[in-house]
Amino acid sequence: MSLTRVHNLSISLDGFATGEPQSAEAPFGHAGQRLHEWMFATRFWDAGGSTGIDDVFAERHSVGIGAEIMGANKFGPPGWQDDPDWRGWWGVDPPFHTPTFVLTHRPRPAIVMEGGTTFHFLDATVQEALETARAAAGGLDVRVGGGPSVVRDFLAAGLIDQMHLVQVPIVLGRGVRLWDGLEGLERDYDIEAVSSPSGVTHLTFTRKTVPRASRPEADLP
Repeated sequence: MSLTRVHNLSISLDGFATGEPQSAEAPFGHAGQRLHEWMFATRFWDAGGSTGIDDVFAERHSVGIGAEIMGANKFGPPGWQDDPDWRGWWGVDPPFHTPTFVLTHRPRPAIVMEGGTTFHFLDATVQEALETARAAAGGLDVRVGGGPSVVRDFLAAGLIDQMHLVQVPIVLGRGVRLWDGLEGLERDYDIEAVSSPSGVTHLTFTRKTVPRASRPEADLP
């Protein structure tokens, strides 16, 4: 079965993956682009960028992916559902190049973009969305692209197999936190940390093969 993966999700030292308030002019609120400066400096983002550790991790974003799932707040700013002409932040050729499923309580007809991206709009649970995305992925993996609320929902439901987080050495103080309600999550994953000269730390989470309920520590309070 295909895997469900998260890649290049940047969080602050205090766990926020976006600032506030989000708007068309400020997609990440008061965080600006500070969470993603590490990625903008890589060859993955810019042909003239670096080829070091950050680039190696960033490049994994697109390998073996057959579909993407994202939340409404990643697709657009608050109120985009009221704009019939809104087609996402990314111009005519979005960077996904796969069927992309947007979770929203106000679905609209699919939008076909250049480069192989088609946006589909679903009013569905995370389990239903994953089933739909897997069917569209053609045996490849499904990427959960964010934002943090959607990633948190998939983690809480036990649906993420691999996750790559990038801890950026800034403190945001407010916004949307990834970790809320996920106490004990570390028991379900093998976790590795790699520090980069850029100052960020790459954290990789790989689901353990033995379910938590079968492990001795599962009975601990």
